[in-house]
Amino acid sequence: MDRLPGRGEYVSGGLSCLAGGHKPANLHQWGPGVRDVYALHYIVEGFGTFETGGAAYRLGPGDSFVIFPGCEVYYYPDLLDPWEYVWNEFAGEEARRLLALAAFEPEHPVAVATLAAPDLGSLFHTSWSPGVKPFERLRTDAGLRLLLSHYAERYARHEEEATDYVRVAKTYVERNYWNSSLTVQEIAGAAKIERSYLFRLFKEATGRSVSAYIAGVRIERACELLRGGDLSVQSVAYSVGYGDPLHFSKTFKKAVSVSPTAYRALHASPH
Repeated sequence: MDRLPGRGEYVSGGLSCLAGGHKPANLHQWGPGVRDVYALHYIVEGFGTFETGGAAYRLGPGDSFVIFPGCEVYYYPDLLDPWEYVWNEFAGEEARRLLALAAFEPEHPVAVATLAAPDLGSLFHTSWSPGVKPFERLRTDAGLRLLLSHYAERYARHEEEATDYVRVAKTYVERNYWNSSLTVQEIAGAAKIERSYLFRLFKEATGRSVSAYIAGVRIERACELLRGGDLSVQSVAYSVGYGDPLHFSKTFKKAVSVSPTAYRALHASPH
């Protein structure tokens, strides 16, 4: 677990909202310097400039910028029309991935407001107390995920959307491989995409069809069960989505070159 200086809290994986606030229009500026957390800012009114990575971005109402850990930044308001903004600080192993879904990267730390887009400022967590109860922390972390989901919906690039379809499909297979009635159509429905489009994206991303991926996951899990326990071949077959043990044995031998029984014997632990 990593302790975040000045927070008095421990963050272990996942995604944790550490603080949030509202900065009314004034001449406050920060930097140049680096932070040890992620900080997402949303400009409500006014203008200001955010500098990082050798670039300067002049931003206004509806625009956003992210401070990435370890990246030197400097931000300051416009002298004549200073910005008002809300912000959230957060950390965790999922933070970088979730920001990337909204096309935020250290080399691309800003998001410019889109026309007719709904206001995101109301979704920011803008109050904080170091003595929050566990259920309050859960709600705050959930609220941060909701906020980032709106950013992902609005700003995701097409290629990232395609990658996300494949990720959703793979995750669905890995959670439902045990179901003998699992179909590609069902997986496409879970990913909210046409079957033919999913087939093309999946093939491009993995080099395999969705059906081949299902079979691969099932055989891989079967190998784990055969190596690690005393389940009968029939039970292993049912556990990985094969209603017919004979069909399972034939499929397994074709994939692994030996029968399930022989595979277990080869990997049996010596007594």
